[in-house]
Amino acid sequence: MRARKSVSSQHSMCVQPTFIIGTYDEDGNADFAPITWLSVTSDGDRFLLVVSMFGTKKTKMNVKKTGRLSANLVSTDMLPLVDYFGSVSGHQGLKTVTCGESDTFFCEIKNVQISEDIDITDGIDLTCFDPVVYSGHYHSLGDHLGKIGDYL
Repeated sequence: MRARKSVSSQHSMCVQPTFIIGTYDEDGNADFAPITWLSVTSDGDRFLLVVSMFGTKKTKMNVKKTGRLSANLVSTDMLPLVDYFGSVSGHQGLKTVTCGESDTFFCEIKNVQISEDIDITDGIDLTCFDPVVYSGHYHSLGDHLGKIGDYL
């Protein structure tokens, strides 16, 4: 067994999926924020997206006002856009691309869309989406390793 050492508690020990959350403000202007505190739960009849947002970001305020959001799983080719949305505040003006405190939202999933060319016959292989995960730094996923029961 390898020798072990203690390190400080930090969120970078938890791998989190990266999503772009989209909202509209009261004037109909789009706003986006990269959010990594997402999960899914179920109330028995349906799946619910669980989204936690910290602070006073405009995206969070829009969700509180409208009760609506969109969530887009981030792929590695979207990192410049994610970095922009994460670095520019919507409070300083519109965060559209032309070329604290935490709140947790339980969101009923109304629609899921993926590209028509992705085969989901045997389930979804996340590696084909090339998603970004976050643990203090951006990472991509490696190989598909199997499904539950493959290692019994």
